[in-house]
Amino acid sequence: MTRITLLGAGRSASSLIQYLLRYAPLENWQLTVADVNPAHLAPVLAAHSEYARAVPFDMQDEARLENLVASSDIVISMLPALFHGPVAQACVRLGRHLATASYVSEEIRDLGTAAEEAGITLLMECGLDPGLDHMSAMAVIEDIRARGGRITSFKSYCGGLLAPDSEGNNPWKYKFTWNPRNVVLAGQSTAKYLENGHARYIPYQHLFARTEPIEVPGYGSFDGYANRDSLSYRAPYGLDDIPTILRGTLRRAGYCAAWHALVRLGLTDDSVHLGNTASLTWRELVESYLPVAVPRATSETELAVQCADYLGLALAGPEMQRLQWLGLFTAKPVGLADATPAQLLERLLTEKWQLQPHDHDMIVMQHLFEFELAGVRHRSTSSLVVLGDDATHTAMAKTVGLPLGMAVRRLARGEVSQRGVVMPTSAALYQPILAELAADYGIRFEETEHAAPLSPSVH
Repeated sequence: MTRITLLGAGRSASSLIQYLLRYAPLENWQLTVADVNPAHLAPVLAAHSEYARAVPFDMQDEARLENLVASSDIVISMLPALFHGPVAQACVRLGRHLATASYVSEEIRDLGTAAEEAGITLLMECGLDPGLDHMSAMAVIEDIRARGGRITSFKSYCGGLLAPDSEGNNPWKYKFTWNPRNVVLAGQSTAKYLENGHARYIPYQHLFARTEPIEVPGYGSFDGYANRDSLSYRAPYGLDDIPTILRGTLRRAGYCAAWHALVRLGLTDDSVHLGNTASLTWRELVESYLPVAVPRATSETELAVQCADYLGLALAGPEMQRLQWLGLFTAKPVGLADATPAQLLERLLTEKWQLQPHDHDMIVMQHLFEFELAGVRHRSTSSLVVLGDDATHTAMAKTVGLPLGMAVRRLARGEVSQRGVVMPTSAALYQPILAELAADYGIRFEETEHAAPLSPSVH
């Protein structure tokens, strides 16, 4: 029997839990799902009581964490990323495998040698992005190499969005399918990538103004903006000498320009608490960020005019229409005292961008390769679109949870021989996962290839 403990059962864990329950009786697993509020799991686990249970768990209870890890063979963490470090430390100390869908942090990386010595695997970045992006990219990279090609450019974009039938009259064409705070704070560091052999940097204040248009057949136009540190992925992908590499996030066309306006207004700042009252209105907050105007705005329209003038935007333009749709110029109270602007914005967006029961989300991922083969320049595009079933069984939950569950299944079977910190970039791991996703869940990438000139650079 293999004892598997899942820490955290939030909005992205539904498909993972279903997968683990599907294979628990077949693979002889005993599954424990530990969550701060396990009551919501009762209907899900009711028919699986012989091999699955739900228990309460608070990350602040160190003794409880120690007990849960000690009684497990494999720990899966779906907790917020900042908690992975303590979980990983417990796994190394007690000699238990760990699997997550999150990035390898410096804290986790520093545990690599100790994990190897303990004979355990810290299986990281096995979700969607990071995770499925690595697996699908490596499949194309290895195919190009096998044919003798030399890759000269690799760009990879991914976005969690709304399906077209759920966009409605929402001009942002976006709702939350992931942690709202992470969305509000996205990009708040300098993005780094390579372009034609030169290091390129985009500071946060310019990030959403420097985008690349992306077309996905059948699903229209998107904007891609650069993510974090693209340079760090050269080594894991075996692309140390590549001239161009960029990883980015996708949003619907027009989203980034409007978000750039929020950045310029200062409403995404999370560094300072305003000391405000909860009764402060959005109109008053926005006005406080604008240069002093005489006379002061006496209506929502006048404030919108002043804001448009300050930002250099057309009042009737798409950016201002998106800001007005959010209610930034209204007398609506911010509803949160002594908050940062980012916290206030998150609260507002959580109301405006809440996924409704009838909504369907959509995952879009696209890899763009340029390579030379037999003296001819080629371009290869690998695209994935996944639609959610409803607000619970979302495309985000599928594409995060299923690859992670499949990786855990192989780890439990002893098919992952690597120890220490491991990412899913080896064919022995990613090939069976990609095959299972395609065969059992219809999650497959559509690939095209043709001779073509180099793509335009990010502007």
